[in-house]
Amino acid sequence: MRVLKLFLFYLLGIVGILAVSILPVAVYSKIWHPVAFFDLLYRFAEQLFNPQTWMYSVPWTVNVVKIPLLEVLWGPYLYSMQILLAAVAIGLSLAFIMALTANFSHKLLLNPIKRLLDFLESVPDLVIAILLQMLSVYVYKTFAVDIFKVATIRDEKAYLGPIITLSILPMVSMFKILLLMIEQELLKDYVSFLQSKGIKKFRIITKHVLKNIMPSSFHHMKLIIWATLSSQFVIERLYNIKGLSFYLVENLIPITIAISLIMIFTPFYFFFQIIDLWINPDELHTYSITRKQHWWKKWQPVEMKGWLKRSGSNILYMVKKVNIKRLRPWRPIISIVIVIVKHLKNWKFVLGCLYFIFVISYSVIYSVTTDEHIEQIKLLFAEDGSFISAPPHEPTEPFLLGSDQFGYSILDQIVVGAKYTLICGLVIAVLRVVGGLMFGTFYAFKLNARSQQWISKMVDSIHFIPLSVIAYILLKMIIFGTTSGFSSDISVRIGAEVIILTILVIPLTTVLVGKDINRVLQNEFILSAKVLGGSKFHIFWRHVIPHIGPRMTILFGQQFIQVLLILIHLGVYNIFLGGTVVESGLMKSPPKSITYDWSGLIATNRYAFQSGKFFLLAWVLLAFMLSIFAMQLIIQGVKEVQQVKVGVIFRLGKIKSVKHKKRHKEPKRRLQDKEFSKEEFQMTEPIRRYRE
Repeated sequence: MRVLKLFLFYLLGIVGILAVSILPVAVYSKIWHPVAFFDLLYRFAEQLFNPQTWMYSVPWTVNVVKIPLLEVLWGPYLYSMQILLAAVAIGLSLAFIMALTANFSHKLLLNPIKRLLDFLESVPDLVIAILLQMLSVYVYKTFAVDIFKVATIRDEKAYLGPIITLSILPMVSMFKILLLMIEQELLKDYVSFLQSKGIKKFRIITKHVLKNIMPSSFHHMKLIIWATLSSQFVIERLYNIKGLSFYLVENLIPITIAISLIMIFTPFYFFFQIIDLWINPDELHTYSITRKQHWWKKWQPVEMKGWLKRSGSNILYMVKKVNIKRLRPWRPIISIVIVIVKHLKNWKFVLGCLYFIFVISYSVIYSVTTDEHIEQIKLLFAEDGSFISAPPHEPTEPFLLGSDQFGYSILDQIVVGAKYTLICGLVIAVLRVVGGLMFGTFYAFKLNARSQQWISKMVDSIHFIPLSVIAYILLKMIIFGTTSGFSSDISVRIGAEVIILTILVIPLTTVLVGKDINRVLQNEFILSAKVLGGSKFHIFWRHVIPHIGPRMTILFGQQFIQVLLILIHLGVYNIFLGGTVVESGLMKSPPKSITYDWSGLIATNRYAFQSGKFFLLAWVLLAFMLSIFAMQLIIQGVKEVQQVKVGVIFRLGKIKSVKHKKRHKEPKRRLQDKEFSKEEFQMTEPIRRYRE
């Protein structure tokens, strides 16, 4: 039975891949009706069962040349998997070693490591790849030592550079997760019991703590590999790797898309599902006994009429029971204001919010007052008529941050594109979190355990399909335009990109939020609220929301950072926010963004480091990094406010200890030397006042 369910979920994942594969054809043919779309899907599925139709059409040839698809894709697939698996193995191994070592290191050594990893997390993988390439070229020119290949040239394949670049993301992410889970596990009662028996910390961590956190870390590993797959889509382009993504982009037809995604999806799916069954052997058999009604009985005609009648009666009863006098629609607004005021006491939260408010406001004001004017100077001359410089102009003269290769001010472009980049990133992150909260609430309160298990397994398949690849496939037919114009309005193009980048992730946030709500519903105070007659809405509003609210803020910050990285990945493939202008002819210019979004500026000037014109790319990357760092400050501020709110241990400022102090200041001295919870801090106040 388990094996049948395993293959059933696999087939559902394949159906999802087939639906994504035919979307470019559906958009190009303007097939919007669901019946026509499913008919196209059925005909494509029939074609997939005939291996003779698996042909790869070689692009850029006068006569159409077709080669068997697997002969073309198998070699690049193995090349890509070697890089990916090596990077994931190195990153996860280093994260495990660093997390284990950090628990035996002094805080003076641990805190700088955390700050360094926060900085690495804010640096886009595009920048890391370019800097590594520059380092290799510099060392080769200076010392005649070839560290690694900076690009794949014919039979000379690049391995070390892409592996190092890809391994940083899983190393940083997994280290933070392991460190947090180990710290939380060490606070549990059984650890104190083991310490009281004289067992050393090393044995406690290796024998007990690691064993208990492995199932949770295993589930986090899916998200890490999902993000690494999206990064590989870009890294292969930067290192000129003729991997699987190269042939996928060059031949964007349904059969190539389907076979490529299935080749990525299959090994990861079966590996994680088998490990998941080994960790949770009874997971597929858990379902609610109280609601063990077969689904087909609900949809019989007679039962359906009765169900509709009962549902209508229940809705009318609920409407009649509503007491309009007791409704206070302003209470949620007041609650939100109170929460914001509490967070404004944290300087990290305030500083992060001020960054976004200032940058977005300045961008909007500049665009309104100047009609998004970008100043341009092609040739710069002195007052006496002598020639000074040609584009790209160096910083400070004639523009503060310099100009691009066409003479346009980089500062003006960054200011104009700030509102599009940041507002769209914030909107997509909000929609992902709000959509996940809405569907996650339905997931936790309305579905039984068996239905939740089915949805969770189906959503798991999304973790093994690169998000950047799917977004590229869906957006390419919408974003590209010519100098003569676009087939749709700019608001439609931006809205389409926002909707696509939101819908692709909402299933993941739904399951994540639903599982968080389920964990809250398992607490004893929820049972007490039910016994006292609390309704589901009361439990959700009064008990669930206060517990998952900070988690939603942290999830929002994580999604915002992920959106910025996805925009950079899409920008490398000339998918710009709002539209990409592609010129035709022999003397055509590089593709450019009509909104000057930051990802478009990065893609247009991504070869600046190789040419020595660092300022072309440095200022845009700095804007991206500052935005990511500001969001990290907001996340950290929310965490600290939540710790103080629930009485979790917090740390006071470090003060030099003084040997000779008065006796009545003893409680204050103890607070400086130790870590106390909020309740313990308040308990010392009466003692201090009494002694004074």
